[in-house]
Amino acid sequence: MTEEEDNLEIRATHEQDGSLVQLTGEIDLRTSPQLRSTFLELIQRKPRRIILDLSGVSYVDSSGVGTIVELKRRTMREACKVVLVGLQSRVRSLFEITRLDNFFIITDSIDEAWQA
Repeated sequence: MTEEEDNLEIRATHEQDGSLVQLTGEIDLRTSPQLRSTFLELIQRKPRRIILDLSGVSYVDSSGVGTIVELKRRTMREACKVVLVGLQSRVRSLFEITRLDNFFIITDSIDEAWQA
């Protein structure tokens, strides 16, 4: 599945153990609904793990953070891990300032994320 709209590209691939979602662009008020829709589709697959590769994401605003937090909360009920990968310094700072780095598993590589 690939979608491109309002400066956000979403590419999801599905493995036996879970889904890898590679994001490129900005996650903001305009693109959050598109991302939320993708997440809702993923949750229906009942994966054991969802890896969000944010290495291509240059900007996340509060609505984007809210969408990612919503994914985590919904998947907690399903015993699904959400792992964030490759946060650029600007995005990582946002997660650290809001202390969400304690709420999420954050890794530097996709390989680490599959093992987390």
